[in-house]
Amino acid sequence: MSALDVIVSGTMLAQTVRMTIPYACASLGGVLSERSGVVNIALEGILLASALAAVAVQGVTGSAVAGLLAGVVAGALVGLVHAALVVRGRVDAIVSGLALNLALGGGTRFVLRALYGSSSNSPSVRGVRFGEGLGLFARTALDPFVLSTLAVAALCAWGLARTRFGLRLRACGEDPSAAQAVGVDVARTRLVAVTLGGAVCGLGGAALAFELHQFQAGMTGGRGFIALAAVIVAGWRPWPAVGACLAFAALDALQIVLQNQTRVPAQIFAVLPFVATLLALAVVSRRSAGGGAPAGIGKHPA
Repeated sequence: MSALDVIVSGTMLAQTVRMTIPYACASLGGVLSERSGVVNIALEGILLASALAAVAVQGVTGSAVAGLLAGVVAGALVGLVHAALVVRGRVDAIVSGLALNLALGGGTRFVLRALYGSSSNSPSVRGVRFGEGLGLFARTALDPFVLSTLAVAALCAWGLARTRFGLRLRACGEDPSAAQAVGVDVARTRLVAVTLGGAVCGLGGAALAFELHQFQAGMTGGRGFIALAAVIVAGWRPWPAVGACLAFAALDALQIVLQNQTRVPAQIFAVLPFVATLLALAVVSRRSAGGGAPAGIGKHPA
C-alpha cells in the first residue's frame, strides 16, 4: 500500500480523531481559563498529572471509570493551584504556568519511580475497552472519549454564550474592573473557570494515557503547548479550537504514517505539527486587535 493510500484510508481518519482528543480537551480548558482573564500555559503539566493519576488509580482499583475520574480531579486540582497563585497570590500567570509545567514534568517522573521503580514508564493498564465487535468507524464514532469531548465542547460553547455564569466569565476576561463594579466576584469566577478548565484538560490527559495503555515520562510531547496555540488560532472560541486541534492532530497522525512509508529521516516528519503551529501563530499575529484575545486577560480588578 502506498503512502497516499494510507493517508486517505479509514485507519488514518480514525487515528486522527482519536489523537484529537488530548489536544481538544486541553484547548477547551485553555478557552475556559483565558476567557476569564487568566493565561494558562500549564496545560502541558495538567495533561501529564492527569495521565499519571488515571493510570495509577486504574492500576490500583482495576476500574477505568475510577481512573478517568482521578485524571479529571487531578487536572482540576492543578488548575485550582494555578488559579490560586494567579488570582489570590497575584503571581504572574506565565511564571506560574512555567513553574507548574516544570514541577509536574519532574514530579511525575519522581512519582513514577516511587510507584513502579521506573522513571520511564508504568506497567500496562487495560484502559477503556469499547466496541471490540464493532467496525472501525463505529468504534471511533461511539468512542466514549470522542463523545465526551464533543459534549464538553458543546457545553462550553453554550455555557459561554447562553448562561449567566458564561456572561460573568466573559465579563471578567474583557474588563474585570467593570465586572467587579456591577457586583461580579471576579476572583471567585476566575477560580471556578480555571479549575473547570483544568478538569476538562484532565479528561484529555486520561484519554492519552488510556490510548497508550500506560504512562510514559514526557508522553505529552508538547501537546499542551500546541493546544494553547489552537486556542489563539481559534480566537478563544470553543468549536474553532476543536477544529484547529483536529488539523494539528491530522498532522501528528500524518507524520507517524510518513515515517513508516518513506526513507526520509523520521525527525523531519516529527516536527510537522510544530512547524504548522508556528505558521498558524504567525498568520494570527498579523490580525488586528490581537486576534480576538480577551481585552482583560492578565489584568486584575482595580
